[in-house]
Amino acid sequence: MTAEMARRRKHVRFRVLGALVVVASWSMVFATAAQPAAAADVQPKQWYLDAMQAEEMWKVAKGEGVKVAVIDTGVNPNTPSLKGQVLKGFDATGVAGDENDDYSGHGTNMAELIAGTGAGGGIKGLAPGAKIIPMRISNTEFQHKHSVNARDSEDAIRAAADSDAKIISMSFSSPYSTQRHRAAVEYAESKGKLFFASVGNDGDGSNEVEYPAAYPQVVGVASADEKGAVAEYSQSAGTVDIAAPGQEIPHWCDNSFQSYCNGGEGTSPATAIASASAALVWSANPDWTANQVLNVLFDTAARDWKKGDRSAFLGHGLIRPSMNLLKGKGDPGDPDISPLTKKRTSAAPASPEPSAPAPSAPASPQPARNEGQKGGEGDETVASGETTKASGDGPPLGLILGGIAGAAVLGGVVFAVVRRRGTA
Repeated sequence: MTAEMARRRKHVRFRVLGALVVVASWSMVFATAAQPAAAADVQPKQWYLDAMQAEEMWKVAKGEGVKVAVIDTGVNPNTPSLKGQVLKGFDATGVAGDENDDYSGHGTNMAELIAGTGAGGGIKGLAPGAKIIPMRISNTEFQHKHSVNARDSEDAIRAAADSDAKIISMSFSSPYSTQRHRAAVEYAESKGKLFFASVGNDGDGSNEVEYPAAYPQVVGVASADEKGAVAEYSQSAGTVDIAAPGQEIPHWCDNSFQSYCNGGEGTSPATAIASASAALVWSANPDWTANQVLNVLFDTAARDWKKGDRSAFLGHGLIRPSMNLLKGKGDPGDPDISPLTKKRTSAAPASPEPSAPAPSAPASPQPARNEGQKGGEGDETVASGETTKASGDGPPLGLILGGIAGAAVLGGVVFAVVRRRGTA
């Protein structure tokens, strides 16, 4: 199977709830050139660290005091880069093993992108001072081999909400939404969590709305390359809130954790890097709420359209935590008003330890952003026209990155946009 075919393949979940069979799809796409790389060769491949001025930011904050719940395939705490970085988490799969048994390598890779120390020549996380709380759920391949908990995603989100993680990072997406899933996301918001999720990797295909990124309480993350152009596969169905580097990202080749592979791409790594960016800002501003951290990330994002408008492809723009850490830029705004929903949130202090999921609460009738549509709220507030350079105070992503993908669907009219197809 070619890398392109692997990227396009959908993972279908069959959930049996009583007599009802619910068909869902979980995608965690990470296309790869499948070229193994020695650990010593990995860090030079992390181009975005220089672009985002990581070394300079680390003189201010490294993510200390911030815990990130990674909802994924599990996290191996024994890779050189993650030793001492992984805390007790929760396994929602209902299968033998625990949250430290990563069955694919994907979750461990996301954790390293967030909080890896780089020890042993491994991947350096953007927020190496942060800690990881792993929450294991299943993908399609895992379900084909095991009888899994049909509600593992919802249970993991609730466990993350009940943990003392400030940030939830979920590099999974599905075109299906359930009442329980929506309720779990709302519960996480009520606990003061900042929730990032990948928007999906089928932008050059069906480009469907995918969850949990489509929920109003979740930050949908798109994938951009080193020139600031949104990847062609990165979905744009009205659910993008911000974009982060997601092209040519090194990753573990498989769950043997023997070597890294080059050429990875997807909204998965972009989500991890966005989560790490939030960890840096929160570490530097520990008294802020999730709303204030996100306000600053939106406010300082690289864009050349009107502040507050959302591009269908890049959301509020390219994430730039350096603007806050190095220049003190960004308006935190009202601590109790969500920049996503514009509504007041009731964030309660997080409990000190991760716990088993609480009973599901009734779902809110509030619809997801642009749910089930190609046009709608997300496309009504975008900027038009093709752009060639990010504006704002300072270079995008801490470095002048070519042309930002211009944003584009307004009143049903599609404008020019720079889009880059990922390499196969």
